Amino acid sequence: MTSHDRPAPHGGIMDIAAYVPGRGKAPGASRVYKLSSNETPLGPSPAVAAAIAEAAREPHYYPDGSAYQLRQAIGRAHGLNPDNILCSNGSDEILGLLCQTYLEPGDEAVFTEHGFLVYRIQILASGATPVVADEVDLTANVDKILEAVNEKTKIVFLANPNNPTGTYVPFSEVRRLQAGLPKSTLLVIDAAYAEYVRRNDYEAGVELVGETDNVVMVRTFSKIHGLAGLRIGWMYAPAHVVDAVNRIRGPFNVNAIALSAGVAAIGDKAHVEASVAHNETWLPRLTQELEAIGLTVTPSVGNFVLMHFPEGKDAGAADEFLTARGVVMRRVAGYGLPNALRMTIGNEEANLAAIAALKEFMAG
Repeated sequence: MTSHDRPAPHGGIMDIAAYVPGRGKAPGASRVYKLSSNETPLGPSPAVAAAIAEAAREPHYYPDGSAYQLRQAIGRAHGLNPDNILCSNGSDEILGLLCQTYLEPGDEAVFTEHGFLVYRIQILASGATPVVADEVDLTANVDKILEAVNEKTKIVFLANPNNPTGTYVPFSEVRRLQAGLPKSTLLVIDAAYAEYVRRNDYEAGVELVGETDNVVMVRTFSKIHGLAGLRIGWMYAPAHVVDAVNRIRGPFNVNAIALSAGVAAIGDKAHVEASVAHNETWLPRLTQELEAIGLTVTPSVGNFVLMHFPEGKDAGAADEFLTARGVVMRRVAGYGLPNALRMTIGNEEANLAAIAALKEFMAG
């Protein structure tokens, strides 16, 4: 059978390696600790359950296509104009919509060496060419990014902080990046883990969006708000970007239950603070414990750590060893890190189980 005997996808689609999410199962283990997908161990705000129950009473009605109440709630929480906010079915959808809106065959889009795999997928799906900028010490580097930009570059993606490395770029450098880009190039700042960052030189992107015409900030409810299963993302962008993306966005792209849950979640500041406090306690402790047993840990500002195994110890073997004991982490070979694992910061029981299993593996 030839390619002319059946429908064929357009150029670029078959070059895509499908995204493989973190595993959640450990066959044979009596207790499973899922530390593979950067979910919050605290779960969502207690107010979310009531909001979901209320919304579930009327599933026969379409949701509000404008996400008005959720945009208002996001605006209140972050001090933003709701008119510059667009909500989505997870932040992944926003990334795809931006590529559909601004990329076409012949265009290029840049992301960094260990950046989120979805960038490449969406760039290729739009028929454009992905361009990878080298990182320095597993950290995005502004000079390397600017070297990769040319007249064909229509989008630059910057995950800040970055997943899976956990590293970040100071705001002064992000500002320098924007200043060095052509005004016609869109800078997309993916700040999925922004709430966890406690560094004085970090800013999620709000200021640059407000000051320029070519910067978008993308955020999610999947991490600190604990709503990964409901798929809610949003972007804060100049009015002209919101207008353009709204023209191709599905009319009811965020379901009614997610809309109600999002309003409840973002209104519970105490729950967010509790999640930050838990992370602040365990991030340095885990880093110290892992380094003490002979692993190299990339300094992280997120809710996860990237651990590198020394010569003679294989990350794949470690993953199998851990999984057999119910500790499920994330392989990151697809990110160009073949001898490393990423571990989400879990609850105390999960974290201690992970440390104990890793000690046993490293001692073997």
